[in-house]
Amino acid sequence: MPPSMSEDDVTGVTLLRCPIRQLRHLRRYVTNDCFRSLVVSFVHSRLDYGNFILVGLPACLQRRPQAVLNAAARLVFRLRRYDHFTDVLATLHWLRLPERVNFKLALMAYPVQHGMVPPYLNQLVQVSDLPGRRRLRSSSTLELLVPSYRLTTTGHRSVPVVAATVWNTLPVHVQSSPSISTFRQRLKTFLFQQSFPDIII
Repeated sequence: MPPSMSEDDVTGVTLLRCPIRQLRHLRRYVTNDCFRSLVVSFVHSRLDYGNFILVGLPACLQRRPQAVLNAAARLVFRLRRYDHFTDVLATLHWLRLPERVNFKLALMAYPVQHGMVPPYLNQLVQVSDLPGRRRLRSSSTLELLVPSYRLTTTGHRSVPVVAATVWNTLPVHVQSSPSISTFRQRLKTFLFQQSFPDIII
């Protein structure tokens, strides 16, 4: 991390503080549904933008943007700073930060199964497409090959590596979704259960 950059700058927390303060002043003037839409538009869009940099970072850095998400949830329900917020996140159906990152990574890996891969994901290859696999029982697998890497410090954080890794952890019924809309729905449900395992959907 450059000396001139703080941990907040790395995680994007600095960009989120101003919208939170502005939304707090607007809370009394709009309806609950309108306010929730404003929070999603201003906070979620900035929180999700470029959140790939959070992959593989220490937990102390990931806690900061998660705290912003928690603050936004408290703001929607007018809770105080130290009120319990886990049930609030579940009520809003908001994924926690790690699952939000995995959601985006999985959405990037889905087009690989349908031949719609963008140029920067050319390294993502289906295991069934590897030479010698077409006659094996594993030829029907939907898993992706995790690319090899040289740099142990940053190689495991590259998008092709983490996208393939996240994809391979998904259950088959999610991987085999017939359309992107169905995939998004099943993926959200699966990751929501990971975020809140004690909640029955």
